[in-house]
Amino acid sequence: MALQSALTSIPDNNRLRLFAGSANVPLAQEVARYLGMDLGPMVRKRFADGELYIQIQESIRGCDVYLIQPTCQPVNDHLMELLIMIDACRRASARQITAVIPYYGYARADRKTAGRESITAKLVANLITQAGASRMLAMDLHSAQIQGYFDIPFDHVYGSPVILEYLLSKNLSDIVVVSPDVGGVARARAFAKKLNDAPLAIIDKRRQAHNVAEVLNVIGDVAGKTAVLVDDMIDTGGTITEGGRLLRQQGARQVYACATHAVFSPPAADRLSSGIFEEVIVTNTIPVPEAHRFPQLTVLSVANLLGETIWRIHEDSSVSSMFR
Repeated sequence: MALQSALTSIPDNNRLRLFAGSANVPLAQEVARYLGMDLGPMVRKRFADGELYIQIQESIRGCDVYLIQPTCQPVNDHLMELLIMIDACRRASARQITAVIPYYGYARADRKTAGRESITAKLVANLITQAGASRMLAMDLHSAQIQGYFDIPFDHVYGSPVILEYLLSKNLSDIVVVSPDVGGVARARAFAKKLNDAPLAIIDKRRQAHNVAEVLNVIGDVAGKTAVLVDDMIDTGGTITEGGRLLRQQGARQVYACATHAVFSPPAADRLSSGIFEEVIVTNTIPVPEAHRFPQLTVLSVANLLGETIWRIHEDSSVSSMFR
């Protein structure tokens, strides 16, 4: 599963520029190191009333600009910062502006399930497009249909190669990949196929309200096996923890939890560290503060994957070939 890099030389710094929002500067710095570049200089400050001010401090006229900013907590601040960064680059005559959003906030409201609801995933897409973004790069969207909300080119990449490479290095035996709900079956099936064609199980779940789930039963055989729960994100940890508990009750020998986005809203850390999981494996699309870390947690970096994707977009090379 090792990443096959197309990067053969240091990018042409006369055309390619990287800038980082405040949401995840360490990840942006790692991406820049992979590309053999530095992050572009930028002034970011607040007025007394909380309004954001951003100024790009170098000429980007005619450049391909990549703005790295996950819209994680505080979501509204980071989203507004991204929009202002895009607008600043557009007004500075950048040739192309790519919004690199490792974690796409507001993605869970992607359709109407009741009357008088907003579809915020589409609203955010409109805001990013109207601000002046030329294209989008995001990782592990909550639902792939969000790509269709954009009228600009959209590259959707996955954190699974990084997690798969780590799991394969552990040489686990008798693996069964488990989807925590019916909606995640396609994701789990693709994951299982690349994990040496492991068998698949599904947890039948009924969600009563937002962030509240009632787990009912397991479809598939997990007794005596190493169960690997796969999801796109862990928010409060309720769904995946109840799923892990049920797998233990059904005879699973070990339970691992894997997710790309570690949202970790309280009380996620307490739930995930309760002893149900051998290991909780996430990536650094969202920074995980020390207060939310626990002994069973492993955080893997997706910086090389994002850096490779940026390079391929810049060079008009194939992105999908990275995931075959």
